[in-house]
Amino acid sequence: MTYTKWVIEHSIKHKKILEKLINKSSDEVISYFEYENMKTKEKDFCLLYKEDKKCHEMKNLNCYLCACPYFRFNDKGFGKQNNKEIFSFCSINSKKGKLFESKEAIHQDCSDCLIPHKIRYIKKVFNRDWNLIIKDSYV
Repeated sequence: MTYTKWVIEHSIKHKKILEKLINKSSDEVISYFEYENMKTKEKDFCLLYKEDKKCHEMKNLNCYLCACPYFRFNDKGFGKQNNKEIFSFCSINSKKGKLFESKEAIHQDCSDCLIPHKIRYIKKVFNRDWNLIIKDSYV
């Protein structure tokens, strides 16, 4: 699956959940997206829920921003580095970010970065339209 296809499909899932929470406050919406609640009530939102596994091992994992606003991707690539196509990178060059390189490609590895899953950050950038938060992520 391409990055773009994943974002489109995930956006639809996100929107359907928000439609159910239309009468909830912003804080209530954010709380709803806590990992423990989501894996119980929204089992199809993330493949990892079925495995009772987290994408990031952290206390109080929140899934509202499972797509980080700083993650940049282009399914066609951004250009080459060392004869490898760069498909994704971190726009803030997070200290916790790293690269995954194959023989022909470079991808951003965000597995150690917790920024988009922290309540404080989510409240800072919160918008009920998830697409407006991540709008700069893809080309």
